[in-house]
Amino acid sequence: MSQAMIGIPCDLKMIGLLPFHAVGDKYIAAAAGGAGGLPVLIPSLGDDALLRATLATLDGVLLPGSPSNVEPRHYGGPASRTGTLHDPRRDATTLPLIRLALEEGVPLLGICRGFQEINVALGGELHQHVQEEPGLRDHREAEGDDIAAMYAPAHRVDFAEGGLLAEWSGERSAMVNSLHQQGIKRLAPSLIAEAHAEDGLVEAYRVRNAKGFAFAVQWHPEWLYWDNPLSQAIFHAFGEACRMRRESRKG
Repeated sequence: MSQAMIGIPCDLKMIGLLPFHAVGDKYIAAAAGGAGGLPVLIPSLGDDALLRATLATLDGVLLPGSPSNVEPRHYGGPASRTGTLHDPRRDATTLPLIRLALEEGVPLLGICRGFQEINVALGGELHQHVQEEPGLRDHREAEGDDIAAMYAPAHRVDFAEGGLLAEWSGERSAMVNSLHQQGIKRLAPSLIAEAHAEDGLVEAYRVRNAKGFAFAVQWHPEWLYWDNPLSQAIFHAFGEACRMRRESRKG
């Protein structure tokens, strides 16, 4: 097998009367087509021994977005409002998985909820309702059933000078989609901002002094990744890191 194996943690969600482990198709497609890897779904069991055994077989980890929010107890935030969707089994899986992946130098790419999870796992804090914070815009998606409108470019992000996004894209900024209500309140100490929205909200970061690729974005580069040069650049960089990891493991 020549393809790098990319693990994608599942949500645990109810479909009908039973719980299912599930990952959105667009993340699987991007891991395969954008990063050139072999996607492997990681069930959200919250078992440390199983996580370590699984991680030992992987060349990269992609943390996908999700309709659910990270439970605020993990970052010392106030209790969520009634009706907020949580996924405690995913939290119990992804938060330790992030720390393990960084410890082992396994390439790590976070998207939307994954972006928020890395920040929380490393000691950062989140806003639960960005649109209610003074000076911050409404980052939620357009209402309705028009999925193209939901994922349409919504605002500009400015790249850090000399940062990875500037290097990968050759640009200084880009228009991105926006489908989130949680956002960075306090960036974890080991994270370095790579992009900000026009209102100052952190939209991308990398892990300082990471042993391997460790990067995350708040927007959704997986959406129509083949038609977006910045998305292609992100997944190419992640895929290359995963392939390098695979080659190193062969020795």
